[in-house]
Amino acid sequence: MGYHLTGAISTFFFLLSIAGYITQIRLIWSRKLTCPDEAPTAVLSLNQFSVSYLAFFSFFVYGYCLERFNHYLVWPRLVACCLALTVVFEIARDRRNAAAVCTFVALCASLIGGLSLLALGSGVTIQGRGLSQGLIVLVAVLLAQGYGHQIARIRRAGQTGAVSWWMHFLTLVKDLSTLAFAIAMGFSAGWPLMLMCTVSISTKIVILWHFAWAKRSPLALSRRQAQN
Repeated sequence: MGYHLTGAISTFFFLLSIAGYITQIRLIWSRKLTCPDEAPTAVLSLNQFSVSYLAFFSFFVYGYCLERFNHYLVWPRLVACCLALTVVFEIARDRRNAAAVCTFVALCASLIGGLSLLALGSGVTIQGRGLSQGLIVLVAVLLAQGYGHQIARIRRAGQTGAVSWWMHFLTLVKDLSTLAFAIAMGFSAGWPLMLMCTVSISTKIVILWHFAWAKRSPLALSRRQAQN
C-alpha cells in the first residue's frame, strides 16, 4: 500500500516537473519573439540539460531492469527524456556548434538504444540492472557537476536569462516526493533514487536561491552592466 501510494504521489509530482520542462521550452520559444536581439537559449547550460537527460534516462532503464517492472519510474521518465531532448535540440539549433549538435545526436542514439533494450524483453533487461546502477552513480556525479555549471553561468552573467524558475521549483518538489517513494521501495531497490534525489535537491535549492541573488546582488548588477 505504501509503495503504490508513494509511487502515485511521486508520479503526480513528476508530471508537475514535466510541466516545468514545458514552461522552459515555452520560455525559449517566447524569447525568439520577445527578445530578438538576444539568443533564445541565453545562459542555459548544455551541460546541465544533457546530464538531466541522462538522469531521466538512467532511471528509465533502471525501472524496467528491476525484477518488478516499475511503471512509476519508466513511463514518466520516458516523457521527461523527450522533453529534455527538446531543450538540447533548441540549444543546438540556437548555438550551432559541434559540441551542442554532437551532444544532441548522441542523446538521441542513447534513447533509441534504451527503447530497443526494453523491446528485447526481461532476459536482457535483468542483465542490464547492474549496468544501470553503475550509470546512476556516474550520473549522480555528473548531475552535481552539471547543475554546478548552470550556477556558474548564472553567476558569470549576473542574470538568469532563459533559465526557468518554475522548471527548477517543480523539479525540486518532484525530487522530494521521489525521495519518499525511494524510501518506500526499500534500500536495496531504492538506494539509486535516494542518491540521485539527494544530489538534485541540494543543487536545485542553490539554483533557486540564485534567482533572488540575480535581482538583489550588487555584484550581479555590476556583471550585467559589464556585458552591455
